[in-house]
Amino acid sequence: MLLAQVKPRKPGRRAGQQADVTRDAILRAALAEFAQEGLAGARMDAIAAAAGVNKALLYYYFQDKEALYGAVLDQFFIRLTRRVMEQLDATASPGERLLGYTATHFNCVAESPHYAKLFQGELMSAGRGGSPHLARIIQQHIRPIAMRLGEVIREGIARGEFRRVDPLQFAPSIPAMNVHYFVVAPVVRHVLGRDPYSPEAIRARRAAVLDFVAAALFTDRDAGVKLAASIARREDARWRRQLRAQRTQQGGAS
Repeated sequence: MLLAQVKPRKPGRRAGQQADVTRDAILRAALAEFAQEGLAGARMDAIAAAAGVNKALLYYYFQDKEALYGAVLDQFFIRLTRRVMEQLDATASPGERLLGYTATHFNCVAESPHYAKLFQGELMSAGRGGSPHLARIIQQHIRPIAMRLGEVIREGIARGEFRRVDPLQFAPSIPAMNVHYFVVAPVVRHVLGRDPYSPEAIRARRAAVLDFVAAALFTDRDAGVKLAASIARREDARWRRQLRAQRTQQGGAS
């Protein structure tokens, strides 16, 4: 009776931080494994080994492979939704918000290029009726983003900043351009003989997407292209700072 009344101790701050580190390591390892092998071919023991944990600890965090796969998808889309909504809800003109969204969406995928392949596989699985995750992702993430993006496009049209395009047709073209680049990256590598993930290639592709969107959408094409180039330079500077910070962290860890 006495034992039943004893409440379990809450983990301390250090234990909680270690738990977060372990969980993140598992999710990173799982992302690479799922992207390479697909859900059916991925092996939990390979994920555990890559994460530097034993299988018992892996199953402590995630009850099965399906739950781990869902957590990998959620981690990306939670971060994506937060970042692109910040751009779409910013205090700025519709053009600045839309191009900020475009650049931020591109950056999210570029920072985790495995997700492009993973989500493509998820769409294919859903087409065969085999995805338990897609409906949740659409409802919680894709639909709210799409609705807000459509509002920004309609606002830009009403203000005369954008051409009279159909938001339902234009809006999905932006993520399609961003994701497609990373899906076909292996083809780009072989056809062009260059690394599609190099900082130079990422910088050039982001600038090209921004330029294309601005040229297609803005009523004043020259003003739109100029704004796109300005945002591309801003994102390039931010990207460079991020790379330097990563190298500094890696150097400190070694």
